[in-house]
Amino acid sequence: MSKAELRARLDQIGVRPSKMLGQNFLFDSNLAKAIIADLEPGEGDHLVEVGPGMGALTTHILASPAQRVTLIERDHRLAAEMKERYSAEIASGRLEVRQGDGAKTDLLSLFGDGPVKMVGNLPYSASTAIISHFTAACSPACRLVLMVQREVAERLAATPGHKDYAALTVHLGRRWSVRKLRIVPPDVFWPRPAVESAVIEISKRSVEGLPNPDPEGFSLIVRQGFSSRRKQLRSLLKLPVGVWEEWSAGKGHPVTARAEDLSVDEWADLALHVTPEGHDHPHEMCDVVDSEDRVLESRLRTEVHVNNLPHRAVHLWIFNSRGELFLQKRSPWKINHPDEWCSSAAGHVDSGETYEEAGHREMREEIGVDCHLVKFWKVGPTEETGFEFVEYLVGVCDGPFRFAPGEVETGAFFPIEQIRRWVERSPREFTPLFKMAAAKFLGETERLIKMAHVS
Repeated sequence: MSKAELRARLDQIGVRPSKMLGQNFLFDSNLAKAIIADLEPGEGDHLVEVGPGMGALTTHILASPAQRVTLIERDHRLAAEMKERYSAEIASGRLEVRQGDGAKTDLLSLFGDGPVKMVGNLPYSASTAIISHFTAACSPACRLVLMVQREVAERLAATPGHKDYAALTVHLGRRWSVRKLRIVPPDVFWPRPAVESAVIEISKRSVEGLPNPDPEGFSLIVRQGFSSRRKQLRSLLKLPVGVWEEWSAGKGHPVTARAEDLSVDEWADLALHVTPEGHDHPHEMCDVVDSEDRVLESRLRTEVHVNNLPHRAVHLWIFNSRGELFLQKRSPWKINHPDEWCSSAAGHVDSGETYEEAGHREMREEIGVDCHLVKFWKVGPTEETGFEFVEYLVGVCDGPFRFAPGEVETGAFFPIEQIRRWVERSPREFTPLFKMAAAKFLGETERLIKMAHVS
């Protein structure tokens, strides 16, 4: 719509642009169309728009082949107007309009309707909070195309040594790549903002070759390093004597280096240098078993996997008091099935362990809790199971959980019906073993929970 049509429509519904909400409405249709094209919507995608305003982008979103669309609008007046305008799309089940803050919206409820691509003309005052929310570990987003203040875009896409390179750049850069697509002048908005905007693309980066530090340790050391840009890192970082000097010399940095001198990968390497690494344990011993699951010998885990020797593993299904199932997302650094969703906890049975002992150990190590466990299924070794005898155990626990760095990227409780829909629509997001168990037992969760309580 033109600027005149936009203003007339706002007058008609009694809305004056709010400075507090950062409302600057886009009215350039060609730009809006180009932004949605940048998002590359596909038939199976779930498109999420934050701050749809008067629908400049929404019009083109609904014209895309995406199977599911969710609009998140903070202004209750605009949300009500959109519900009325798009009532037919809402009735069809393709569209949902949520009234609420994009920086606080329930991300878990967005899983299960296809890959989530997020788009929005974000209010300047809330853009970093919204971006942080949608790029958090437990976000379903795989790609974001956003209109933000040019200053924010410069900071997010900055490179080491640049004045805009900041802690925000490094935090985001650990898992995401940022690319500026175009600069947007103020005169395509009403009211006209005082600054330029920019369209940016944020997409998941490959972790190949990237050090794998404890996320909390990484976050802490980056905050310390950027707490005073003028100071040298050797005076800001709380490191043991000689650690900074040794590390900086090894990377070719002078001991006088400052925060903006280190690349994202170097920050990750420094964090890994001073905090524990999370990874698989190739030197652990596993029991090799025969076709009847009788122990034959103990071999190194790497030997077991390379030679496809039959061995043992456990998978845990942990429910909460509401009957929801906890799923973990495997770390992207895992060798097998990285970044895929799986059972609540899972792992190999170490040499000399029972399945139940391994279940309790894996639960403590991976998600930081322990509870009573009961066996509910066992499958034999096949190529699909990774040549493992797998015993499934069920328990009930509400948490809180603590994730093992390098093992678990994130995790959350999900309603059973949401999981069922999610597996059906996005099977590639799950490990083969979870899909095998889900097909057989998602319809029997009440019985499993009762087993865990009664036994």
